[in-house]
Amino acid sequence: MRVMVMVKATKDSEAGFMPSTELLVAMGKYNEELVKAGIMKGGDGLHASSRGKRIAFDGASRTVYDGPFAETKELIAGFWLWEVKDMAEAVAWAKRCPNPMPGPSELEIRPIIEMEHFDAIMTPEAQATFDRVQDKLDKR
Repeated sequence: MRVMVMVKATKDSEAGFMPSTELLVAMGKYNEELVKAGIMKGGDGLHASSRGKRIAFDGASRTVYDGPFAETKELIAGFWLWEVKDMAEAVAWAKRCPNPMPGPSELEIRPIIEMEHFDAIMTPEAQATFDRVQDKLDKR
């Protein structure tokens, strides 16, 4: 099972404050443990939403909004992609994480939708397209 583990943003992360050296070292060690266990497949921190954009879709219309975005508690400051056997394993690993922010903070874990979840609606044409994309990604 693949999951995305999201580090929720805080007022400090949205203000652009970088982590302390101690936190950087602690997170590095935690990431090493995740990689050694075969859990971590990727991850990064994100700049504050003031450096981001949002694109709103309504039919054929596209509207671009510049950050910052209002609800800090709904924003993401970083993420990991993990492969775990189940949600319980993901929670166990997440509980071992150093506090990712200077004050109170949260992680959110969400399962990734896999291709087999689309079996009931997948057409041969759609499958061929997804296969071509995956082949190109695998060659990178």
